[in-house]
Amino acid sequence: MRLIGFASGLTTTYRLLALALGAMFVQQTFAAIGRSLPSVIAPAIMDDLAIDHAWLGVYVAISAAASLGFQLGCGSFILRYGALRMSQAALVMLAIGLGFGALSGPIWFFAVAAIIGGGGAAVSTPASSHLLGRYSPPKYAPLVFSLKQTAVPAGLLFSGILGPFMVALWGWRGALVAAALGCLAFTLMLQPLRRAFDSDRQPEQRFHMSDFLTTITSVTKDRELRALSVACFAFNGLQTVFTSYFVTYLVKGLDYSLAAAGLVFSIVMVIAVPCRILWGWVGSAWVSPRVVMGGLALGMAVSSVLTGLYGAEWPVVLVGLVAAGMSATAMSWHGVLLSETARLAPPGQRGAATGGVLSFGQLGGLLLPLVYALLLGTTGSYGAGFVVGGIPALWVGWELLRRRPGAAAG
Repeated sequence: MRLIGFASGLTTTYRLLALALGAMFVQQTFAAIGRSLPSVIAPAIMDDLAIDHAWLGVYVAISAAASLGFQLGCGSFILRYGALRMSQAALVMLAIGLGFGALSGPIWFFAVAAIIGGGGAAVSTPASSHLLGRYSPPKYAPLVFSLKQTAVPAGLLFSGILGPFMVALWGWRGALVAAALGCLAFTLMLQPLRRAFDSDRQPEQRFHMSDFLTTITSVTKDRELRALSVACFAFNGLQTVFTSYFVTYLVKGLDYSLAAAGLVFSIVMVIAVPCRILWGWVGSAWVSPRVVMGGLALGMAVSSVLTGLYGAEWPVVLVGLVAAGMSATAMSWHGVLLSETARLAPPGQRGAATGGVLSFGQLGGLLLPLVYALLLGTTGSYGAGFVVGGIPALWVGWELLRRRPGAAAG
């Protein structure tokens, strides 16, 4: 009887894990769509509103700045209201941000859209990590988190394919409204899961302004979490540059049509799906997650430099192959890094630790697009920003591979 009870409990645990993984996969898919769609269809938006394309970097930086603040402060809210409820809140914020973008007449509407939507996207990952960390077996956490994070390239894939299609049907405003309605619909679909998945919430938890500093110190005082934070800065910064500017690069720099550029973007995003699973499996069964991340860092640095060297004479196949390298590295590190963050987090603080590490990623997502916009505005080159953007990843790769975990900084 004891064995039967153990087996029943094990079955329930894995059933809840599968349900949590599925729910957070779809949540992250919508979060990726909500965050990336404005950048994917940016050529249509900016041509219609007669806005210089260098301003896209400012929009992305505003979104990243908002994400930074929300990720630093969301830990207490996740503990108080539960990871599932905060996932719903994230989706509602994304919908509101997309709605503001669709209403844009005055340019400041886009700033409001970036702040609200960026905040929603920021909360989605710590919330999902907190929930999955509760049910994932430690040994297989890199694989579980990688499976969940394949939702991001899936969302980018949908944005790249459906974005130009919806623009052609309904205009860019209609495309943003359609994505907003999708976010709201899934928010309602999550409600039946709340009782089970938010059973660990702590209603007595209160938010304090000191939580911002606490979130930062929780990762900076630990050597391994600090290393992950620096890696997240480089990785997320380069990923943000790639997802924000790649389509515009092809359209304005290489004379692709928006539909063709979106198709190339979508095809290379497919690569990130199996790669995220592959790196998670490798980090679970074969080599340490640190080595996996070091190799990915070097790969994305090389791919970024090659992307910056694109020329009008390059065949589309070669452009796609280089972009596939970016997708396999700069778009595929998340599960390994997030699972390591959850593993190293203090007990009960997975959401806060994830928010702390990701806040450094948002800082990268804030600064590197601004550097890209500055280089684009001063040089007129769409490739220079990719070359410069690969430098932090190169340094991180070197540091991760040359140091053993726990080695003193030298």
